[in-house]
Amino acid sequence: MIIIISCVAVFQATPPGWHDRAMPVPEFIADLRARIGHDPLWLIGTTAVVIRGGSEVLLIERADNGCWTPVTGIVDPGEEPADAAVREVAEETGATAVPTRLAWVHATAPVVHANGDRAQYLDHVFLMDWVAGEPRPDGEESTAAGWFASTRCRRCRRGCGTGSRPPAVIAARPASSGPARPVSRQSAETHSRVGRASAESMASAQNTTAR
Repeated sequence: MIIIISCVAVFQATPPGWHDRAMPVPEFIADLRARIGHDPLWLIGTTAVVIRGGSEVLLIERADNGCWTPVTGIVDPGEEPADAAVREVAEETGATAVPTRLAWVHATAPVVHANGDRAQYLDHVFLMDWVAGEPRPDGEESTAAGWFASTRCRRCRRGCGTGSRPPAVIAARPASSGPARPVSRQSAETHSRVGRASAESMASAQNTTAR
């Protein structure tokens, strides 16, 4: 299976409406801002490219600018970027997903947020497999969420900036390669739980059929 990630980049150009609505600020950043004001911060970011069925990508409509993007977020102090991706997907969409591959690491362009805070991010883009849960918006960072055919990603980007993005970030997973290995301890635990649940479900179905 070949997935061409044409919609993964954090939109680095400032799009129309960027300043219309502020996004929630993590507590550790609020503490820093109390000391340094709006001065630039270098932060760690994560982007979750969640794939379902090999052809659908999970996108959210951002509350701050109305753009449809993959789930993005800020990595907490001491948190693994892959674990942050799992957390952000759960918080913003209610879905469960497992990271399978680090697809891209890049520095975003400097950003000025709605409240005047300045920042720049070292973003970690992860390919993730959908596990469970139908996506729904959280009402704070996202106003809508849903599955989109990967071929529609470019149309979802229109009007949302044309900042730098990888010309061709390609993740290949041959069908014969077996299950992908989780890339963090938390995702490994999730992967293990899902595997056990699937096995129990299959065993139950077989027992029912046998009766």
